Amino acid sequence: MFDMQLFTSKRGPLAKIWLAAHWDKKITKTHVFECNLETTVMDIISPQVIKIGLRTSGHLLLGVVRIYSRKTKYLLADCSEAIVKIRVAFRPGQTDLPSENTEAPLNTITLPENFTDFELQLPDAR
Repeated sequence: MFDMQLFTSKRGPLAKIWLAAHWDKKITKTHVFECNLETTVMDIISPQVIKIGLRTSGHLLLGVVRIYSRKTKYLLADCSEAIVKIRVAFRPGQTDLPSENTEAPLNTITLPENFTDFELQLPDAR
């Protein structure tokens, strides 16, 4: 019904998915990020070359789920690290202002209101 060369060869289109389904520890971080899950699922659902059996497609979908799970774990770790770095950078008491100057002067933080250029571009309303 199907050819095992798609799964057993290292260069097969579904080889990393098959490996993730059966030997989850052998998948590296680069393999996880190289895998395009959308095209992989479309290849499993509607194969172009050969028919895939129901049991085999179940194994492949398990591999997709495991790769998706690893991708979400990596994303959570990256987001947590970013939040920690943001909190460290903006923790209270780490301002550059002296203690007597708790407010910045208005003219240093606002732009002057100069609307002359805007009025020149308007067409005549008559």
